[in-house]
Amino acid sequence: MIYHTQEELLHMARLAEGKTFGEIDQSGRIQNEKAKGQLGQIVEESYFGYEVNSRSEADFSELGIELKVTPFKKNKNGTLSAKERLVLNIINYEEEAKNEFDESSFWKKNKEILMMFYEWLPDVKRADYKIIKAYLHQYPEEDLEIIKQDWKTIVEKIKAGLAHELSEGDTNYLGACSKGANKNSLRHQPYSDIMAMQRAYSLKQGYMTSIVRKIIDQEDLVKFTSAAELKQKPLIEILKEKFAPYSGLSLDKIASSTGLTINHHSKSFLQEFISGLLGIRGTKLDQIEEFSKANIQIKTVRIEPDGLPKEHMSFKNIDFQTWAVESWEDSWVRNYFEQTKFLFVVFHYTETKNKNPNRKLYFSGITLWNMPTKEIESRLKEFWLHVKKLINTGIKLEPVKQSTRIIVKNNLPKPRNNGLCHIRPKAKDGSDKTLLPDGRKITKQAFWLDNTYIAEICTKIK
Repeated sequence: MIYHTQEELLHMARLAEGKTFGEIDQSGRIQNEKAKGQLGQIVEESYFGYEVNSRSEADFSELGIELKVTPFKKNKNGTLSAKERLVLNIINYEEEAKNEFDESSFWKKNKEILMMFYEWLPDVKRADYKIIKAYLHQYPEEDLEIIKQDWKTIVEKIKAGLAHELSEGDTNYLGACSKGANKNSLRHQPYSDIMAMQRAYSLKQGYMTSIVRKIIDQEDLVKFTSAAELKQKPLIEILKEKFAPYSGLSLDKIASSTGLTINHHSKSFLQEFISGLLGIRGTKLDQIEEFSKANIQIKTVRIEPDGLPKEHMSFKNIDFQTWAVESWEDSWVRNYFEQTKFLFVVFHYTETKNKNPNRKLYFSGITLWNMPTKEIESRLKEFWLHVKKLINTGIKLEPVKQSTRIIVKNNLPKPRNNGLCHIRPKAKDGSDKTLLPDGRKITKQAFWLDNTYIAEICTKIK
């Protein structure tokens, strides 16, 4: 069927709101619960009446509009978020390296996207998933400037013969996500003989979450940049410029010069510090649009006089039962560090706590970092495989008397095991435990990056 105007197409799309996939399906595809991509194909064939295809142009080529069917979910705290990134077209490394942005395969196919959002629910059959919202996405000017920068980052890496080192963490809104069943899904690249993992353009999960919250929850985020600024310089340069005047100053001096009340012992310290220096005082970190869309996680680092952070850096608690059976490609560890960028907000002490219990904290600067693909596929993967083997052969749990109490030691990797990461407890107390696959219980453990590794990253701050 041919749709002659955007209005005609949108009217048809909105008539699907409230319908289940079971009601829409006329092909029988919905019966295959395991097949990926079937929901989109059902909407394409049974609702809009065109054949499933892999053409390079947009689905509704007469209007230049691509169709995407994509899920959102309700979180435990009641907020909504995109369930996943929105995967777009495969990147042809050979061809994309020849293009400018306006002629790129990304822009030709995804200039405008008709997004059909459905709510994903656990333990509900796909036939009963319901389309909640039809929305025509046209990139806001400031988003488009960041996406152009992201596209340039991806293509410059291809031109440098480094397509095999592409990572979603390289960019902000537009990602280059791995696309294929496994590591054997490889493609040629034009400026290197090294085969590169097949990748597709994608709008990051954080970017999609911002759309979900805006169009379904009517939630507004707060910006600290403008399209005019972003046309002049990348996001990270704007960030650095906003923080640069305060580098080397104590928190007391920053407070007096900005009028901020800064108490680095309070739980809201980081939020107050960042939003204040960005000129959006009082804004919660998860309401800062640029951070939310780019999936930028913010971490505080406090450097001691010896050059090391006092603490290792903690992340989520480990689900040992999942780790035991998942593949490396599907693991939380791999996907989290491939998809996430980190803004390290770094402070330092000039005195030890022993020398001066009331020592001052100074602001060093910021650095935006993502774990390199080389690191992910070497030390991080080796660590993950080692831990999986320990879990499946049985983690050693050894009660040891320590002073007046009994502690239980284990043989999970400790700090400085590989110079990158380790596992250690992260629990309320010794009785706060989690289940192992063999039925035993272990004090809740988390994934940590070594403080020495964090120190290496923070030396990048000028």
